[in-house]
Amino acid sequence: MDEVKKKIYVVDDDERIRLIVMRYLEAEGYAVTGYGDGESALQAFAQAPPDMFILDIMMPGIDGLEVCRKLRATSQIPIIMVSAKDDEIDRIVGLELGSDDYLSKPFSPRELLARVKTVFRRFHIGLQQQSLASAPAAQPEHLAMRDLKLFPEERRAQCQAVDLPLTTKEYDLLYFFARHLNKAFTREQLLTQVWGYDYIGDERAIDDLVKRLRKKLKAASSDCEIKTVWGYGYKVES
Repeated sequence: MDEVKKKIYVVDDDERIRLIVMRYLEAEGYAVTGYGDGESALQAFAQAPPDMFILDIMMPGIDGLEVCRKLRATSQIPIIMVSAKDDEIDRIVGLELGSDDYLSKPFSPRELLARVKTVFRRFHIGLQQQSLASAPAAQPEHLAMRDLKLFPEERRAQCQAVDLPLTTKEYDLLYFFARHLNKAFTREQLLTQVWGYDYIGDERAIDDLVKRLRKKLKAASSDCEIKTVWGYGYKVES
């Protein structure tokens, strides 16, 4: 099995939790190294990058969010973030920074293992899709959606000629809707489109994203509305 040789860095200042996670993953055949702080983990990454990071958010010094930010500046390595508090803001920020999954403590080692295997599987599927993909087709100069204009080459959106202050994921979601007007999508489908491959975890991530995007559209006095399709998901009408 390919996963037997996978190297994982577990970064958590709580030694008890760190050791429990390490032992469980080692018993499953992974090569695991533990670190009690973010700085040590980043130094180790520079010398010998692992195949995955499991990052605690709340750590002294460089916290998990900052470690994630630094990793994403140069690498697409799989990252699972964990936190002792079920904080919506931490979860949103972690996902926005590019983490692949998020777990709230306490969690069972079995649940963590399932997430690890799934994230690895998604990551390799994504790599295969990238390698097999043909050259991208020429994109239109802009897409129009109600009173919005989206500029794919610049990854920029305007409402009535004024730029919207969108995050990466907010733009990705808006762009996807612009390309598929009048069609309803489930949360799972939208997560797949926004994160680039099958996403496992809390589907509230897409609800959070829609909520923030709606606020920004309302603040810009846009007539573009992301509609809830009850019991199903979301859509934008032309």
